[in-house]
Amino acid sequence: MNQIADQFQTYDVTGGPEYGHRNLPKLRSVMKNLGIDYFLVPHEDEYQNEYLPDCNERLMWVSGFTGSAGAAIVGLDDATMFVDGRYTLQVRQQVAEDLFTFTKMEGGGMAAWLRTHVKRGQIIGFDPRLHSPAALGKIRDAVKLAGGETRSLSTNPIDQSWDDRPPVPLTQVTVQPLDLAGKSHAEKRSEIGHSIAASGADVALITAPASIAWLLNIRGQDVQCTPLPLSTALIDATGQVQLFIAPEKLTDDVRSHLGNEISVQTEDALQGAIGNLAGKTVIVDPNTASAWHVDSLKAAGAIVKSAADPVALPKATKNATEIQGTTAAHIRDGAAIVRFLHWLDTDAQSGQVDEIEAATQLERFRRIDSSIRDLSFETISGAGPNGAVVHYRVNTGTVLPLNRGSLFLVDSGGQYPDGTTDITRTVPIGEPTQEMRERFTLVLKGHIALATVRFPVGTTGSNLDALARYPLWQAGLDYDHGTGHGVGVFLGVHEGPQRISKAPNSIALKPGMIVSNEPGYYKTGEYGIRIENLQYVTEPEAITGGERDMLGFKTLTLAPIHRDLIVLDRLTQAERDYINAYHTRVWNVVGPLVNGEAKDWLQSACAPL
Repeated sequence: MNQIADQFQTYDVTGGPEYGHRNLPKLRSVMKNLGIDYFLVPHEDEYQNEYLPDCNERLMWVSGFTGSAGAAIVGLDDATMFVDGRYTLQVRQQVAEDLFTFTKMEGGGMAAWLRTHVKRGQIIGFDPRLHSPAALGKIRDAVKLAGGETRSLSTNPIDQSWDDRPPVPLTQVTVQPLDLAGKSHAEKRSEIGHSIAASGADVALITAPASIAWLLNIRGQDVQCTPLPLSTALIDATGQVQLFIAPEKLTDDVRSHLGNEISVQTEDALQGAIGNLAGKTVIVDPNTASAWHVDSLKAAGAIVKSAADPVALPKATKNATEIQGTTAAHIRDGAAIVRFLHWLDTDAQSGQVDEIEAATQLERFRRIDSSIRDLSFETISGAGPNGAVVHYRVNTGTVLPLNRGSLFLVDSGGQYPDGTTDITRTVPIGEPTQEMRERFTLVLKGHIALATVRFPVGTTGSNLDALARYPLWQAGLDYDHGTGHGVGVFLGVHEGPQRISKAPNSIALKPGMIVSNEPGYYKTGEYGIRIENLQYVTEPEAITGGERDMLGFKTLTLAPIHRDLIVLDRLTQAERDYINAYHTRVWNVVGPLVNGEAKDWLQSACAPL
C-alpha cells in the first residue's frame, strides 16, 4: 500500500494565523490603490463548487481559515470573519484574533454587518463573479441604506496581491464512456434543447461544471473529491453547445468525442459570446450563476429568464445504465466498509487508535480497489464528543482517540468511474451505555421507516422527512440537518434539485433519483449517532388491494448496522424483519468479496436478530 500513500487524504491544519499577518498588508495596499474602503471575500469561487482548486482558496489566503463555509470583510483598518456554528472553534485556531473580529454567519451575515458598520461615503468593493445575484442584491441594499457605495471590480484585488498563487488547474478531461453514461451526449443535448424551446427560451447559460460534465459525458480532475472539468457552456434550443474551457485540457480523443456540434472556446471567450445574445431569451439559474453572468447578459441586451438549470433534473434522474453502474460500485465499496468495520470491532477496540488513524485505515481499505479515483468528500471521523459535531473535519489540531465506552461516527465515501458512494456508520468502542443504545435504536427506526415507505407520484422529499424523525420526536429529540441529499454518478456527492428535509422543496421524487437516508442524534459534548445508506427511487408499482401505483426506494449501500447498539424490544416485528433481510442481502452480495477473519466477522454481524 505504500506506493499510494501520497494520494491519501491529509489531516494537517494547512491554514493558520500567519496567513493574515503575511497577506492582509498586501491586500490593503491594492485596496488603497483601487480607492475602496472594504473588500468582500466569500468562500465561494467562480464555479460555486463544494471543493475549490488551490488557486481559488482566497478566503484561506487572506485569513488562514480552511473551513468549507465562511466569509470575510476586509477594511483598510479592520477585518471581520463570518463563520457558522460548525466552525467557532476552528476559526479561533486558524485566524489571528489581533487582526480579525469573529462574527456568526447566522443572523444576516455580511449584509447585516454592512448595514450597521458602513459609514456614509465609504466604498465597498466586490468581485461579481463570486456572489450570487440574490446575495449581492442584499449586500447592495444594505450598503445603500448605510449611505455607502458598492463598486464592482473587474479584477479581484486578492488575485492582484497573491504573488505565489497556485496555477489554474489544467488537468486532462476524460470521456465518460457510453457503457457507463447510458446516453450519448447527442441524445442529452437534444433533450435539453427541446426543454429550452418548450420554456420559451432561446439559450441556457450552464455555469455548474457538474451539469456540463453530465451533459457532455466528460469528467475531470480540477478539484478534489469531485471529478469536474472547470468550464462554462451555452446550449441553444437546437442542442448545439459552446463549451468554454481551457483547450489544453482536451486531448484529440476528447475532441473527437465532442464532435462538430460542440464548439470549444477559451474561458475568456465567454464574455464575447454573451455579447452576441442581444434580444435572445437566456435561461440562468440564480442558484448557480454569479451576479457577473446576470449583469453581463443584461448589459448585452439579452432577456434574462431566471429559472432552474435545465440539466439539473435530468442529471438527477438516473437512467438504467447509471443505476446498474452505481449498484456495482456500492458492492465493491461495501467490501471495503466490511473490512473497516471488522477492524473497528477488533484492532480499534484497544482505545489506542485515534480519528486520523481510523480515517486513514478506511481509505487504505478503499484503495484496495484499483478502480477508485478519489474520496467523494473528506472523511468525517468523529470519536466521542467530536461525533456530535455534524460536519466535523478531523485534523491534527482536534484529533481524539477512540476511547473505550464511547461511540465512533464515521461518514465517508468513494468516487468510482461507475458510481459515487456515501455511507455513515456508528460503532461502539467498548461497552455502550443504555442511553446510547436507546437513541441509536430510535434513529434506526426512523431510518427503516424512510427505507420502506411507499408513496404516490408527485411526492417530494419534504413530504417524507417527518417519517425519519417521528421516533425521535416521540421521545422529545430531533436533529438539525436534512435527512437526505441527492447524489451523482461519478459526480458530486451532494447534488440537487431533490432533497429530503424539513425545508420546503417543490421537486417531486422521480424514478432513478438517488438520495441519502441519514437520520441522526447528537448529544453535544458526548457523542453522535447517524445511520446513512444511499437509496434510489424505484418505478411505480401496484400494491395488492390498492388503487394507485406507488413509488418506493431500493437501498444501494451494503454494510452491516451494528447489532450491539440495537435494543431489540424497541423494534417491531416488521422492523426486525427489515434488518434481517437487509443483513442477509449484505452477506449474500458482499460476503463473496471478503475472506478470512473479516468474512467470519461479517457472517456473525449479519446473523438474524
